[in-house]
Amino acid sequence: MARKDYVLDTSALFALIEDEDGAERVEEIMRSENAILPWVVLFETHYITRQEREPGEADRRYAFLKQSPCEVVWQVDEPTLLVASRFKATHRLSFADAVIAAIALRRDAVLVHKDPEYKALAEHLKLEALPYKATHR
Repeated sequence: MARKDYVLDTSALFALIEDEDGAERVEEIMRSENAILPWVVLFETHYITRQEREPGEADRRYAFLKQSPCEVVWQVDEPTLLVASRFKATHRLSFADAVIAAIALRRDAVLVHKDPEYKALAEHLKLEALPYKATHR
């Protein structure tokens, strides 16, 4: 049976790393499917961890991702750039989310995430939402 392609959003990786709801699903994808990490996911994971923890922890998480069985997409071709630009111009997405979504679309992959902003792209690409974090008021 062929392995399916999954693009993991930064929020999915934090679910795994911080043992949040959905961590088991991310681990399963990384172990048994073709898990894809856009470069911007590594960037976000590293800088967010540096902001919230300490540099050593950011470096450990980065090393973990680099050593994982995931395929890292280091470059973006012109068609992917134009899709990301279209997503960014027409939806309320961050730059990183637009790039991640464009890579998922171009790779015909399922985008795994915990980010409600991706709902706006449901008609354009395949999404798998992990349980969202509860919000506190």
